[in-house]
Amino acid sequence: MMGEFIARNLMHRPVRTFIGAMAIGFEVMLIVIIVGLTSGLLSETAKRIEGIGADIMLQPPAASIFLGFSGSPMPIKIEDKLRGLKYVQAVAPALLQFNSTGGIDVIYGIDPASFRAVSGGFVFLAGHDMEGPDDLLVDDWAARAKDLKVGDTYKMLNHDWHVAGIVEHGKGARLFVPITTLQDLVGARDKASIFLIKCTRPEHTDDVMDEMRHELPGYTVRPLRDFLSLMTSTNIPGLHAFINAMIGLAVSIGLLVILLTMYTTVVERTRDIGVLKSLGADSGFIVRSLLLESALLCGGGICLGMGLSYAVRGLLLAKFPTLSILITPGWAVRAAAIAMLGAMVGASYPAWMATRKDAVEALSFD
Repeated sequence: MMGEFIARNLMHRPVRTFIGAMAIGFEVMLIVIIVGLTSGLLSETAKRIEGIGADIMLQPPAASIFLGFSGSPMPIKIEDKLRGLKYVQAVAPALLQFNSTGGIDVIYGIDPASFRAVSGGFVFLAGHDMEGPDDLLVDDWAARAKDLKVGDTYKMLNHDWHVAGIVEHGKGARLFVPITTLQDLVGARDKASIFLIKCTRPEHTDDVMDEMRHELPGYTVRPLRDFLSLMTSTNIPGLHAFINAMIGLAVSIGLLVILLTMYTTVVERTRDIGVLKSLGADSGFIVRSLLLESALLCGGGICLGMGLSYAVRGLLLAKFPTLSILITPGWAVRAAAIAMLGAMVGASYPAWMATRKDAVEALSFD
């Protein structure tokens, strides 16, 4: 009886019910996509850094894990000091440059030979390795996003680059150029942003790190095996606050929509509430019916929201192939719980207002 009563109430105003469910769906979608976009980008970036194959990364003092903004204050001659350390097999300097032309990219300026010694080399899908000062390597995701083929000319940093090869993604960056050319272009001659170190054996990593800290006090020494765990929203300045603000905005939208929907429902059904009370329905019955109606409306909105999340994810990935949006079951459940809690809070006042109506006055309401 209760279920049929609630279903008829929702179908009595189908347009309003649909709008309410869509608003809840938008709330869920906003939470899932914002969190999925940030966590996906961080996770994918960390996996690309780990995919280089190095054991240790050396950065300037107080450097951020967000490598694209680390600058290039380290002299390239540090490479010689690192090569002389015990258990060090190979060292590869890299100059990182942030680029916003044609998209947001972090360019790696590398020496092909040393980078190959550390990473094991690229997997070429087309073309060949860098041979000239203007050669550019592009990973397959960036090539698809920028519609680049081997032999094309790509303008970047006010310089024309020749696409020499397309490589498999997962080696740190999506764009690779000769380090000496990039140093000249950005005014960082004989400078490097990071040094990638390969140890003779993985178990020697801690020993090499201790020796590096002794030889280069103040510099940031990170093991790449832990890089994935470092790439979280709490470690990126301002990102955690941004995510919380977006979740707060989404919750506010859902709460206000439920509040408005249930408030108008109670006002429109004042006479119906009077009839229920005259037939013996107590306050508990009325509160339960309104809260269950809100829960059912929210449940429909959550299903719509998850569908919207995957639809928006598909559209974004089709438009921006290099994006990574990670929709996890944990955050899907969390978004649903947040939406349901907001719905219950939003329906509480209208439910309380309904119990306060006098049966006689409600029956005379027109």
